[in-house]
Amino acid sequence: MLKLFSSSASRVHHLTPAIRAGPRSVESPLFKALSQLTGLNRRSNSLGHHRVFFCSDSASDAESAAEAEAKVAESDAEGSDSKSSSAIVSTNPRPEDCLTVLALPVPHRPLFPGFYMPIYVKDPKVLAALQESRRRQAPYAGAFLLKDAPSTDSSSSTTDTEKNINELKGKDLLERLHEVGTLAQISSIQGDQVILVGHRRLRITEMVSEEPLTVKVDHLKDKPFDMDDDVIKATSFEVISTLRDVLKTSSLWRDHVQTYTQHIGDFTYPRLADFGAAICGANRNQTQEVLEELDVHKRLRLTLELMKKEMEISKIQETIAKAIEEKISGEQRRYLLNEQLKAIKKELGVETDDKSALSGKFKERIEPNKEKIPAHILQVIEEELTKLQLLEASSSEFNVTRNYLDWLTILPWGNYSDENFDVVRAQKILDEDHYGLSDVKERILEFIAVGRLRGTSQGKIICLSGPPGVGKTSIGRSIARALNRKFFRFSVGGLGDVAEIKGHRRTYVGAMPGKMVQCLKSVGTANPLVLIDEIDKLGKGHAGDPASALLELLDPEQNANFLDHYLDVTIDLSKVLFVCTANVIDMIPNPLLDRMEVISIAGYITDEKVHIARDYLEKNARGDCGIKPEQVDVSDAALLSLIENYCREAGVRNLQKQIEKIYRKIALKLVREGAVPEEPAVATDVEEAEIVANLDVESPEKENPVKESNEEAQTKTIAVEKVMIDESNLADYVGKPVFHAEKIYEPTPVGVVMGLAWTSMGGSTLYIETTVVEEGEGKGGLNITGQLGDVMKESTQIAHTVARKILLEKEPENLFFANSKLHLHVPAGATPKDGPSAGCTMITSLLSLAMNKPVKEDLAMTGEVTLTGRILPIGGVKEKTIAARRSQVKTIIFPEANRRDFEELAENVKEGLDVHFVDDYGKIFELAFGYDKQLD
Repeated sequence: MLKLFSSSASRVHHLTPAIRAGPRSVESPLFKALSQLTGLNRRSNSLGHHRVFFCSDSASDAESAAEAEAKVAESDAEGSDSKSSSAIVSTNPRPEDCLTVLALPVPHRPLFPGFYMPIYVKDPKVLAALQESRRRQAPYAGAFLLKDAPSTDSSSSTTDTEKNINELKGKDLLERLHEVGTLAQISSIQGDQVILVGHRRLRITEMVSEEPLTVKVDHLKDKPFDMDDDVIKATSFEVISTLRDVLKTSSLWRDHVQTYTQHIGDFTYPRLADFGAAICGANRNQTQEVLEELDVHKRLRLTLELMKKEMEISKIQETIAKAIEEKISGEQRRYLLNEQLKAIKKELGVETDDKSALSGKFKERIEPNKEKIPAHILQVIEEELTKLQLLEASSSEFNVTRNYLDWLTILPWGNYSDENFDVVRAQKILDEDHYGLSDVKERILEFIAVGRLRGTSQGKIICLSGPPGVGKTSIGRSIARALNRKFFRFSVGGLGDVAEIKGHRRTYVGAMPGKMVQCLKSVGTANPLVLIDEIDKLGKGHAGDPASALLELLDPEQNANFLDHYLDVTIDLSKVLFVCTANVIDMIPNPLLDRMEVISIAGYITDEKVHIARDYLEKNARGDCGIKPEQVDVSDAALLSLIENYCREAGVRNLQKQIEKIYRKIALKLVREGAVPEEPAVATDVEEAEIVANLDVESPEKENPVKESNEEAQTKTIAVEKVMIDESNLADYVGKPVFHAEKIYEPTPVGVVMGLAWTSMGGSTLYIETTVVEEGEGKGGLNITGQLGDVMKESTQIAHTVARKILLEKEPENLFFANSKLHLHVPAGATPKDGPSAGCTMITSLLSLAMNKPVKEDLAMTGEVTLTGRILPIGGVKEKTIAARRSQVKTIIFPEANRRDFEELAENVKEGLDVHFVDDYGKIFELAFGYDKQLD
């Protein structure tokens, strides 16, 4: 009679003969151990007739097993005389006679001898060959595990793996198969499902045919071993002991072993190793290693390792399950206790519930300022408080309403800080924080004076524009200190989301109010000074246009009823003083710029930088580095050289960095030379007791000698030489000079004229050079270089036309432009240049070359020219004036329309300059080329 066993779909299945009746099998030590392991009492009279299957997750596996058993039952009914049952269906050829077999790929786990496995054969040729083998009474095939694919994707499904197997043919399939496999008997074939029963180990020697794949095999036998070897016995019993431990935690293994022990035959050491490896959860490569091992002791060792790992996995699984169960039960217990505690407190009146406590907190917030809160705000708060009481605390709407009430009640409705309108005090504060900037300070003092006369200040929008490092942001902080207002700063550089200004809708997850509402909550007053930094660098993304959203915020006619999307109620921002900063106002949209009062900060001249460095920057850097004034001396010549040769930009930020660099190096030098305070001498308890005992306690004038000695030790320093910084050793601290003299021509040659330019970093001088390429009748032309923009390219064409016209008037016989190919260049070709202020400079350069006459020395000019010779106004008068002074230029030509801009400059900026204002190029011609007449 056959006994057919089936395990789960994820593991291979086992088929063994029933236990032979006899004293030898009953007295086997392995058999006894397994019997004690499961605690089963076996009855000899029921072994021959009791059939049990291993568990299977697949219905098809169970049906196949049932069909196989039905066939076994038919063979038993035909009159089998043997009382012992056989696991293998008898066939004419013996298994050892099969030297050539069909090679069947096993995708997941190897087939072990004594176990059965259902596989699916999709290739019709292979399926036909298997059916033909059964009809010929030679139902054997070779089952070989498939090797891992070279580029196996862990996320690929089982269906994809089977599809790849079915595509393999011939040599490709042979290369993917492990050499060692199992000779399998074909138990049954139902459709494309084939049930294989393992017999013995095989090794592939060579390929016989490709389709279907047929190979020659050698039958492998276990290496001889000693049954009485103590090491083998100990290993086998350790396998059984480990199996016992796993059974305590894994019910799946318990089912396997209980069924197996009821139907086991001659349980030998090799079969024990195969059994452990076949039913454990190890991966395919580890189980294949057990299959390939012919040394019984090593095979037992490998199986033991796999089972130990399985036991550790079971323990970890049990620990995780226990921890989760404890956590869940603990949370449930805590929840029940909290609910009971709430109910008890509510009955006793000790404490109200959460909703009542929240409502009470919100009411306490609004009670002191209830008269100042607008009526429509109070109405919304009352409605939301009523809504909060009706909502369940666990609902999402409850949290939204709670957060909304939190914001509504925490804002400073009608709460204004007391402003200080003392003009004298404000003047003192502004002078303490900043040097110069008289126009900015004057505007702030005007604002304070108006507020004093009116008794209240109205919010204004001031835009401070200027190069980086001139102190725009710090001016805003000084204004807040002078007015005694709260200060809040936020930068809008790169801002691309309107919600940052106007807030999110409350329906969104993680919704927040806009920056202004957050500002009011942070400062706690309704009239702070808000500094909006980098307003010229606003972004524009998919979430709207922030520049347009700022219109409502900054417009004095609209911000009295500013609407935030989150609060959904109007807020009065008319008392807020907005100060914006920008590097270039051209980048600010015109509608937004129209709401602002622009105050330009052009930058600092050399004298101002020297004062700022001496009175502000040097003092701060010295204090930050812990250096005393008597330890270092920086000369005025060193500061002047630092400004002229290292820090020519309009601001003082780079100057501050260089001064900090100098003092850091001085600090390092002082520490290396030992100019540091000594450690104070600490007296021991005994010494201090002796000193105190000798004190005259009746004389209060006597000081503690211990304290006095410690103070002396702390102030005592090693005398070192004072560090002197002058122009000679400045390079040792800040390196070689970065800038050189901007005046590169002395004197100015023919065809070269100095112009004045404006940049975002301040003003600079700009040379325009013209030279002759070739001469010849009718070869007149103009080539331009210097990375010029479109505006300057047009200026060169206009300048060339106007220069030809003027030359024709001044020297009719001069045919220079008609017969000369010219090249006009603006040096520093790596720097892009553009702007309408170089026209007159280009004309002068062309005429200088045409008349072969250099321009007047120490002359610089700026201004755009029309085709009729009119001079148009320019911008950046202060910056260009500072750039001319830096280059030791004495004579400057400005357009007549810029006379008022120049007159508004400080006297120290205009000092020593000879400035001419012109409205027609004829005057420039006289100033540039008529100097010889003036000398006459």
